[in-house]
Amino acid sequence: MGSIKRYLQFVKPYKKVIFITIIIGVLKFGIPLLTPLILAYVIDDIILAETIATDEKLNTLFWLVGGTILAFLVLRPPIEYYRQYFAQWTGSKVLYDIRDQLFAHIQKLSLRFYSNRKAGEIISRVIHDVEQTKNFVITGLMNIWLDMVTIVIAVIIMLTINSWLTLVALALFPLYVFSIKYFYSRLRDLTKVRSQALADVQGHLHERVQGMNVIRSFALEEYEQEQFGKRNIHFLNKAIDHTKWNAKTFAVVNTITDIAPLIVILAAGYFVLTSGLEVGEMVAFVSYMERLYNPLRRLVNSSTTLTQSIASMDRVFEFVDEKYDIQDKNTAIPLEHTSGAIEFNNVTFQYEEDSEIVLKNIDLSVTAGETIALVGMSGGGKSTLVSLIPRFYDVSSGAVKLDGIDIRDYEVRTLRDKIGMVLQDNILFSDSVKMNILMGNPHATHQEVVEAAKAANADGFINELPNGYDTPVGERGVKLSGGQKQRIAIARVFLKNPPILIFDEATSALDLESEHLIQEAMQNLAKNRTTFIVAHRLSTITHADRIIVIENGTVVESGNHSQLMQHEGSYRKLFEVQNV
Repeated sequence: MGSIKRYLQFVKPYKKVIFITIIIGVLKFGIPLLTPLILAYVIDDIILAETIATDEKLNTLFWLVGGTILAFLVLRPPIEYYRQYFAQWTGSKVLYDIRDQLFAHIQKLSLRFYSNRKAGEIISRVIHDVEQTKNFVITGLMNIWLDMVTIVIAVIIMLTINSWLTLVALALFPLYVFSIKYFYSRLRDLTKVRSQALADVQGHLHERVQGMNVIRSFALEEYEQEQFGKRNIHFLNKAIDHTKWNAKTFAVVNTITDIAPLIVILAAGYFVLTSGLEVGEMVAFVSYMERLYNPLRRLVNSSTTLTQSIASMDRVFEFVDEKYDIQDKNTAIPLEHTSGAIEFNNVTFQYEEDSEIVLKNIDLSVTAGETIALVGMSGGGKSTLVSLIPRFYDVSSGAVKLDGIDIRDYEVRTLRDKIGMVLQDNILFSDSVKMNILMGNPHATHQEVVEAAKAANADGFINELPNGYDTPVGERGVKLSGGQKQRIAIARVFLKNPPILIFDEATSALDLESEHLIQEAMQNLAKNRTTFIVAHRLSTITHADRIIVIENGTVVESGNHSQLMQHEGSYRKLFEVQNV
């Protein structure tokens, strides 16, 4: 029940609206409860009344039923409208609040978390599972109460008609309650399993849609159809398991609700024949059985819906409980200004506690405004080292310091605000060119965006696009070339204007013309800023103030291009091999 308690915290701000909705709902369900009483009166006091003339009977009948119809026409539409509106409004507001909090949560989770999760599964939690919980508000907090109030009112009226018949009507209630309790504990578990199977399908589908060009280029359609089929059949099997148990639940519970009225008809007929129960009272009582057991049937449906909602709640809060790897200390201070001087003091790092060490005892001091190039064979730890600066990961031991202060003592958001990054595969969002550049500074003017694009050698090709700066770039920038995407990424950093820059393999996958334009833009951007360049092509970093050679997670050489070429070590060997 912990999930329900936590969910109610989101519902709490809307408790007044829920209360009003329940009151309106009681009126909605209460008005039809008058119908059996009217029917009993018509049969016993009008139709079967021997002392009243036919004309008077007809006159009374028309006034009674006509007045009731008029009352229904006046009262029922607004009651129905506001009940539906307030119920859906409340449910939608609660979902809005939950998704809003989940998105904030998503943005705080570490890159380690995302490296172990499929994007589609996360989306499934935020969209599908949250949507399922809406039924808890509408069904659990409103409809169930309305149905229970309806049952109570119906039982009270039935007691006024005949107490013995009421006891007969309620005789199967204990069996009904036992059935609900027995079936729904298992149904909750089956619902969670089915939801996870659906999330697996969505995760796989999301990944394959993003990689459709790979599937086509390797002609993997048949193989991928088979892979998708495995996950799809797994979901089908779990869905069928859920359906089977659900069907058993309905079979048992609905049998009980169907037998109960028949028992009441038998008892009522007996009382009419032996105890003087009026025919109209019998008809009214049997009608109230419908009013009694219809809500019970709805409660069965509600129980199924609630079980699914609670299972989805469990999954939502399981996601909410994911811990943050990177958190601000209580004593963290905002980073307002920085010179850009960075130190790595005896830094060791591994991604998981039981995994291999990626960086070993790194000592590196970088002065403000210095350009540092990190080179070496792939897998040596270059990209890992620069990812420690914005605290994408925290060091396993040692410390990274900025202006002499451990970066873990700064508020992480303000730290990252002082760092600009250009990666090998920069993500562009499926929006306009202008909006993607504005990621560097959402409050910048259009002129500032244009100036940033010019500085990044991007203004020329942007103006040749169909709608210039307003041209959509497609998902992940699919409509642009690799060089164009990189220049937009650099324009984004120009607009941000940070004191620290990180270029991680920013030119490694480009043609020579694009590389030249981007190299020029990067050098313009690096002026008077502390800059880290992770490079594969050594010809692009010969201008660096210092070149650090990293092999197997340790620094093996350090110096400028000329010094390292004279040293005849790893750097010179790499440089000569690339030039050949």
